[in-house]
Amino acid sequence: MPVLPGAEPYRHDGGDVGVLLCHGFTGSPQSLRPWAEFLAERGLTVSLPLLPGHGTRWQDMQVTSWQDWYAEVDRELRTLLRQCRTVFVCGLSMGGALTLRLAARHGDAIRGVVLVNPANKVHGVMAHALPVVRHLVPSTNGIASDIAKEGVKELGYDRVPLHAAHSLRRFFQVVDGELPQVTQPVLLLHSPQDHVVPAADSARILGRISSTDVREILLEQSYHVATLDHDAERIFEESHAFIGRLAPGAAGTDEGQGADQAGGVGVAGEKGSTTGG
Repeated sequence: MPVLPGAEPYRHDGGDVGVLLCHGFTGSPQSLRPWAEFLAERGLTVSLPLLPGHGTRWQDMQVTSWQDWYAEVDRELRTLLRQCRTVFVCGLSMGGALTLRLAARHGDAIRGVVLVNPANKVHGVMAHALPVVRHLVPSTNGIASDIAKEGVKELGYDRVPLHAAHSLRRFFQVVDGELPQVTQPVLLLHSPQDHVVPAADSARILGRISSTDVREILLEQSYHVATLDHDAERIFEESHAFIGRLAPGAAGTDEGQGADQAGGVGVAGEKGSTTGG
């Protein structure tokens, strides 16, 4: 099947600091394209792959699994590691889970991690019914376009394929068990009003990772697909500052930029935390 217009993967060869961006379940690179272009315009090398089974039709996801999705981002990461001296990994929703597994498995090869509304669990009654229901019903209602900003749409499937959802549930369990192996600096941005992934997922991730350099930011004006929402520019700028702090001299960043954010685990109401607005 041909890739939907706008869902194509994106690649930009820039400087020796690379960034891998991972999109979400049933979504496409379109949801992260503005972020990728923002970083590319500042001289960074950027890779935004299209995950297998995505960006065409939802039926194509039925024959893919989390191993396929993870293998794709792992390949892209290895390419960046060969090309760049420093590499960061970022992800939205399920892309956040992919990012965390890359961080757990690749260790110090990844300099820092940026998570936007990262998912950690399939919630609700459907989660427990998936092992059986997926053999009876092929799909359920889609989860795309949870966006507060009027007139903005996410290019994602209008149906969730249940075989793929079952695989996603198993993937979250795998990643949850690996979270203590994540030690890199982490920037986590999440929306209090998220109709797809509850705040409990971000809280669990922050509570289980072993990173000591952690900053949490609340995106008060956005829903789940915050990278296309009112807080998009803030996500782009905060991630760019995060990269600049950890990779001084990176193209388009000021050396020492964001130094006041270094160190400490930020939680709501404490050191290192910032709320939107």
